[in-house]
Amino acid sequence: MHEDQPMRVIAGKYRSRPLQSMRGRDIRPTADRLRETLFDILTAGNPGALEVSTWLDLFAGTGAVGIEALSRGAGLVHFVESSPPATELIRKNLRSLGIEGGFEVLRLDALRAVKSLDASGVCVDYAFLDPPYRMEKAYGELLETLSKTCLLKPESTVIAEHQKQFDPGEKFSDLTRYRKLVQGDAALSFYRLVQKE
Repeated sequence: MHEDQPMRVIAGKYRSRPLQSMRGRDIRPTADRLRETLFDILTAGNPGALEVSTWLDLFAGTGAVGIEALSRGAGLVHFVESSPPATELIRKNLRSLGIEGGFEVLRLDALRAVKSLDASGVCVDYAFLDPPYRMEKAYGELLETLSKTCLLKPESTVIAEHQKQFDPGEKFSDLTRYRKLVQGDAALSFYRLVQKE
C-alpha cells in the first residue's frame, strides 16, 4: 500500500486529524476541498444539521466522507465498500481516530448493500455515492434503486460525486436533482424525493 497525498478531517471533533489513503484505479478519495464544500452546503445556516443523522457512504473507499460526517456529529454511518483492502483501510482510519461506535462497515457490492439495508428497515438522512468514474452505469442503477427503497425519507438528501463532463441524470422515479455543483474536474449532484401531490 502506497501513501498518497495526505488527507485530513476538515472539521468537528476530529478536525485536522490525518486519514490514510491508498493508490489504485478504483480508490479515488473525495478531495479535501470538495469534501469541505459538500459539508458547507449540507450545514449552511444550520451548523447542527448533521447531529445524530444517519449516513450511507457507498463506495466508501478510505471512509473519508463518512468519517467527516461522524466528526460533525452524525449518529450512525453505514460504510459500504466491496474491496477487502479498502474495507480494512476504513477500519484502520476509524481506529486511528479512536472511533469505536456509531458505524458499521459492510464489505458488499453497493447494490446488494442497498437492498440488504432496505430489507433490514434502515432509514438514512444522507446517502453519498462515489463510484469509480469508469462505472458510469452504477450511478443510474443505484439512484433508481434508492428511489424505490424505504431507505430514504422525504427530507433525505442523496449526493452523487461524478466527473464534471458526466451527467448521472436529472430524475430517477421520484428522486430528482435539485442542485449541481462543479469544482475542478469533479461535480456533486444533490437529489431529493419529490412528493406526489
